Amino acid sequence: MQSDLIGKIEKARRYAAEPERIKFNELNVTFHGGNSNHTISLKDGHWSCDCSFFKHWGTCAHVMALQRILNPMLTDEARQSELPLPAHTEEEPVGA
Repeated sequence: MQSDLIGKIEKARRYAAEPERIKFNELNVTFHGGNSNHTISLKDGHWSCDCSFFKHWGTCAHVMALQRILNPMLTDEARQSELPLPAHTEEEPVGA
């Protein structure tokens, strides 16, 4: 093996031990959930998931799992979950 390649392999090992060197700008994944597969994406620090829970809450177990796994490689914005209050219905008074 050439010494140049050996040096690159060692450098790759060091980099792999420092995941904070990497920051994701965009990401698309298929997440195998408990009931079905979901498509999750990250773009410009904002997550999306095609599950119904995400549509209502702006986050979900799939996104939160990826945030935990990828934490050192995420921007500060992507580490945060937007947790809006769910829309209330006419039958349910605010604050109930």
